[in-house]
Amino acid sequence: MAETTHPSGTGAHGAPGGDDGTSRRDFLYLATGAVGAVGVAAAAWPFIDSMNPAADTLALASIEVDLAPVAEGQSITVTWRGKPVFVRHRTAKEIDEAKNVNLSELRDPAPDDKRVQKPEWLILVGVCTHLGCVPLGQKPTDPRGDYDGWFCPCHGSHYDTAGRIRKGPAPANLVVPQYAFLSDNRIRLG
Repeated sequence: MAETTHPSGTGAHGAPGGDDGTSRRDFLYLATGAVGAVGVAAAAWPFIDSMNPAADTLALASIEVDLAPVAEGQSITVTWRGKPVFVRHRTAKEIDEAKNVNLSELRDPAPDDKRVQKPEWLILVGVCTHLGCVPLGQKPTDPRGDYDGWFCPCHGSHYDTAGRIRKGPAPANLVVPQYAFLSDNRIRLG
């Protein structure tokens, strides 16, 4: 039986142009594609989500440190991202020593005020830039090297009171981590 065309230009079943199957087929293709895309996304989500860091890793991404118990002239070491971080409450003498250095004499020139946010607080990643050792100088009984800062006994690197390399094989200063003061006596690392 032949299909009849109505005067309005639609086929017997109301499809435009008289071809009822074309528009239905297009709709079915689009609907099938959309359902398939949603299915692929739902199947891929657990895999993608597994690439996010674990909760314990995120907890280490930033830490807060209370500076109130750290007396002037004292240093503490905290662990952040698996590395030691040196926090030193510098004395006026240490601040003056750090400021009064001829930058042209330094292997890795950096003025003291670019390495600290507040002159009395020096925060550094405590890893020697030579071979990754942990320098001495945090405890009162530790040798502090020739510049009253830190000393790496493994290969003889000496750092000053701003954590800048002054003597020995280390190629660069001790790294200043990303940190922010939350208050006068509290910082957040990371």
